[in-house]
Amino acid sequence: MSPDRQPHRSREADPRRVEVMDTTLRDGEQTPEVAYTPEEKLQLARMLLADVGVDRIEIAGTRVSEGERDAARKICRWAKQNGMLMRIEMLGYCDGKKSVDWLRETGGRVMNTLVKGSEAHCLGQLRMSPEAHRKRVAETLSYARERKIRTSVYLEDWSSGVKDSPDYVFGMMRTLSEHRVDRIYLADTLGIQSPEDVNRYVDLMTASWPDTHFEFHCHNDYGLAAANCLAAVQAGCRGVHVSVNGLGERAGNARLAEVATVLADHSRFETGVNEERLVGVSRLVEIFSGKDISANTPIVGADVFTQTAGIHADGDAKGDLYESRLAPKRFGRKRRYALGKLSGKASLDQNLEQLGIELPQAARAQVLARIVALGDKKHTVVPEDLRFIIADVLKTPKEQMVRIEDYSVSVGSQSEPAASVTVAYGGEHSTAQASGDGGYDAFMNAMKKAVKKFGLEVPRLQDFRVRIPPGGRTSALVETLITWRGQKGEDGFSTLGVDPDQLAAAVVATEKMLNALAARRAKKSGKAD
Repeated sequence: MSPDRQPHRSREADPRRVEVMDTTLRDGEQTPEVAYTPEEKLQLARMLLADVGVDRIEIAGTRVSEGERDAARKICRWAKQNGMLMRIEMLGYCDGKKSVDWLRETGGRVMNTLVKGSEAHCLGQLRMSPEAHRKRVAETLSYARERKIRTSVYLEDWSSGVKDSPDYVFGMMRTLSEHRVDRIYLADTLGIQSPEDVNRYVDLMTASWPDTHFEFHCHNDYGLAAANCLAAVQAGCRGVHVSVNGLGERAGNARLAEVATVLADHSRFETGVNEERLVGVSRLVEIFSGKDISANTPIVGADVFTQTAGIHADGDAKGDLYESRLAPKRFGRKRRYALGKLSGKASLDQNLEQLGIELPQAARAQVLARIVALGDKKHTVVPEDLRFIIADVLKTPKEQMVRIEDYSVSVGSQSEPAASVTVAYGGEHSTAQASGDGGYDAFMNAMKKAVKKFGLEVPRLQDFRVRIPPGGRTSALVETLITWRGQKGEDGFSTLGVDPDQLAAAVVATEKMLNALAARRAKKSGKAD
């Protein structure tokens, strides 16, 4: 196979085939505050072409900067070595020889020439007559052919031009048809079209020039980009343009993951995109761009395959009743069942099954009650938290004789830590205040004062360990394990506390210690207090 030959099937070879051109590295870099290093661009280019399987990528605009030139050289060198050079494209301008020479010097061989697709842009921005602009276009395309550069053409602002100045668009198309242009890109530059508009005007173009390879390039200003791409393909476009995570100017471009999936599920057409690699490239672009994607972003968002309502978990357990064609396995992901105040027994059972944990019915009920209580604190329990909760529940005394009814701890950079604690035991309450060397020390000093009324002698703390689940979430549950020294020949023991707040987890563990002391006293006296 020639190193310049594109290995993907074309629409001509397969009428069902839609080409996907990704412009993350060119149009996507027009996102505010986004700029990739040459090494980042090379890594993304490799992933998009070799792993994700898009047909082509647009990597740069000509004459932008030395960094852009360096990145283009690196990518073209790699692409040529791997037989993908003709799948690399760069944006160029109708500037005579300048863009063509810049592109050729980088090793590129395909230029996407920016042409005004509306009379308003031609007259208002270029200050040129349509005739003068067509002449300039023809000169640039002719020079590109002399230099053995393949060309495609962007009809910038075509969506306005085809509606407001169709004679201008048709005149430009006649000029372009006289040159050997590979593809014509119909650009909805301002993202103004609806699917109905796209269907109408793309059909006009494809019916008027049936042998021309048209592709659709749209923006997402109305949130219609994926729907518009679908409409364009159904009206005869042979390709669509996308970017990873929808990066691009203003509201961005059509999203790669959404468009590939919509075409697969809602049309008779297919792409060469590897759906299992969509999440991976999304995460890499998120890291390199510094632009976070929303958790509810279709296909790639963190939450989109998470069921929260207990009724959904129940339906899945009884026969995947809440499963659709958008199955997580299809994208290399797994279904998750969030645990919180909306959870039911089925949500918990799904998570326990995934963790390989079996619990008696009574223990499951206790765990679920704890999850709902945490949900009321606005904490969502993830599977990583669940082991902590189970350990906490299983080590909680069935009968709580002592309760820490209320506490407050004050810690500041300019004041000594102070605490107030109210303890309930045997129908009585006791409140005390104290200070200490830290928040928990102040709490313990106040608590010791409070329980003196009940004759409970607090053991010395021997060890204090804090742990959170892997993942580094600041909202993760905290597990606090405290080991207490035994008193007067008694064995030492440990208590466990779990809570989203580190101090609260320590308080839970301390309350369990008080109940252990009360239980020992009751056992010795032979009666329950």
